[in-house]
Amino acid sequence: KNFIVAEHIKAAGSAGAGLSLLGAVGVFLYNSLFTVDPGHRAIMYNRISGINSNKIYIEGTHFKIVYFDRPIIYDVRTHPRIISSLTGTKDLQMANVSLRVLSRPNIEALPTVYRTLGKDYDERVLPSIVNEILKSVVAQFNATQLLTQREQVSRMIRQNLISRANDFNIIVDDVSITHLTFGKEFTEAIEAKQVAAQQAEMAKYVVLQAEQEKLGMIIKAEGESKSAQLIGSAIVANPAYIRLKKIETAQEIANILSQSRNRVLLSSDCLLMNLKDLLDK
Repeated sequence: KNFIVAEHIKAAGSAGAGLSLLGAVGVFLYNSLFTVDPGHRAIMYNRISGINSNKIYIEGTHFKIVYFDRPIIYDVRTHPRIISSLTGTKDLQMANVSLRVLSRPNIEALPTVYRTLGKDYDERVLPSIVNEILKSVVAQFNATQLLTQREQVSRMIRQNLISRANDFNIIVDDVSITHLTFGKEFTEAIEAKQVAAQQAEMAKYVVLQAEQEKLGMIIKAEGESKSAQLIGSAIVANPAYIRLKKIETAQEIANILSQSRNRVLLSSDCLLMNLKDLLDK
């Protein structure tokens, strides 16, 4: 009976040892695998040989040697970054320029990027080279040109930044100016200039209006002079013309008085209503 119990204990111990060995193998295999997510790449650091410059690990699951190998994973997707810089223009105005930079690391040069810059390569490089290039480009233009030639300024900044970033194995996909402001003095000068331009336009309008009014008065005077000449000619040619005008005037006065609610008694002589005398003549 004791022999049977001993056999059972031995079998249980063997099963436990097998399970422990299987668990250890599972843990070892789990720790021997690493995954590279989509949009990422990895390089391998070995405790003995250092960075392996000959292999870049693409997306998927890969093997590593436990304890000796350590994968370094980079996000190689394009990332936006806003960088602002205060710089001087050609005419000594201070301009605050903000750039949006879309950048990513050069996949083929990831081992070199890690050796020289580390994983935070964009933090180490982009702010300094953007400030450098902004100051060199903006200094070639005055404040007015920065506003009127903004596309040309942006193109020069983009070309210089792409070339400069390549020295650090950084690929710049796009650069654009998102914000451009000037100092308080320049802004006030621009506003004063706009007000002066508006006042000048208003003065031009007033002068033009006065000229038009003057021309209207001349035309009116010429018309009245012509009318007086025609009336004088009509009176000389036919004296009855003036009697006709008196009759028309009397009719107008009579019409106005007839519409009044008050009873009015006036002299017909002073109102040109002595029609009988006119008809007798």
